[in-house]
Amino acid sequence: MQLLRVAWALAGAAICCFVILLIHSRLLKEGQLAAGTCEIVMLDRDSSQPRRTIARQTARCACKKGQIAGTTRAMPACVDASIVRTKQWCEMVPCLDDEGCDLLINTSGWTCTQPGGRVKTTTAL
Repeated sequence: MQLLRVAWALAGAAICCFVILLIHSRLLKEGQLAAGTCEIVMLDRDSSQPRRTIARQTARCACKKGQIAGTTRAMPACVDASIVRTKQWCEMVPCLDDEGCDLLINTSGWTCTQPGGRVKTTTAL
């Protein structure tokens, strides 16, 4: 008897989760992002100069209130708006785990330095 109650409870919970998932998927229209997420919509690389690659990336984000599009671990992400407002770029952790982050002197962006010495520079528009 107890086992039957547990089975009915699990079945009811599964159906409830399925209904919530179904409602959530219906609310998100085609091409609409979930709140707090980003996607890359354009990536352009220019390797015409020796020993230098210029990459331009455009992302589309659906950030929550108080957040703005930024970069976390080399991927587009929603970050706290105060980081962008104060230009303290390294606070959003834009570099990979094994890289060091430094602000550019004019605070227009940041550099990520890899252990081997390779430097990636990013400037904010």
